[in-house]
Amino acid sequence: MIIDSNDLVNSIMESLSRIEYIKPEEIPGIDLYMDQVTTLMDSKLKTTTRYPGEDKVLTKTMINNYTKNELLPPPNKKKYSKDHMYLLILIYYLKGVLSITDIQSVLKPLNDRFFGGAGEVPFEEIYKEIFEIQKAQSDAVAKDVARKWKAVQGTYGDLKDKEQQEFLRKLSLICMLSFDVYMKKQLIEKMIDELAMKTAAAKEEAKKPDPKKEKGKSKESK
Repeated sequence: MIIDSNDLVNSIMESLSRIEYIKPEEIPGIDLYMDQVTTLMDSKLKTTTRYPGEDKVLTKTMINNYTKNELLPPPNKKKYSKDHMYLLILIYYLKGVLSITDIQSVLKPLNDRFFGGAGEVPFEEIYKEIFEIQKAQSDAVAKDVARKWKAVQGTYGDLKDKEQQEFLRKLSLICMLSFDVYMKKQLIEKMIDELAMKTAAAKEEAKKPDPKKEKGKSKESK
């Protein structure tokens, strides 16, 4: 995302409007090797990095670490399916806000229930729904930034040094946006903690012996 400091609000709104996700039809219908995965991700998402051309969207090491940490199911014969691709895209966006542990807490139950056609809802539909909601919110986010920028324009009006005035106004905007992110991150983390507790409780419940089976074993032993 490239921001023009001389026209901050319009630049931000224009940049937000250009943010795209990889559409399902842009992902090949065949399974891909790791090199093909990293190439596809880089070609589609490089404009979303902070420093396009320098920052890596995805590397082989990242993919291996995601698999090791159970964010991503292992490939099938070294090939990655469309569901793998959807997960990698989700991880790419989530890791900008969440820790690997938190991402694992979110994606592990998703993978267990829906990866590879395991659930009632196809993984592709879940992916599309998530990003359609995100796309619908982009305009609201841009307008919110514009409102915040307008609010800081009323500050430091008595300063004669225009360079200091501009700096302090931008600092105010950065702090406002950071506080907004902080509050939302607190909410996200509380939701993830609740999800993790429920997942852990379900695992413990699954470990408990089935009373009916235990009763049957008892009868057989007699």
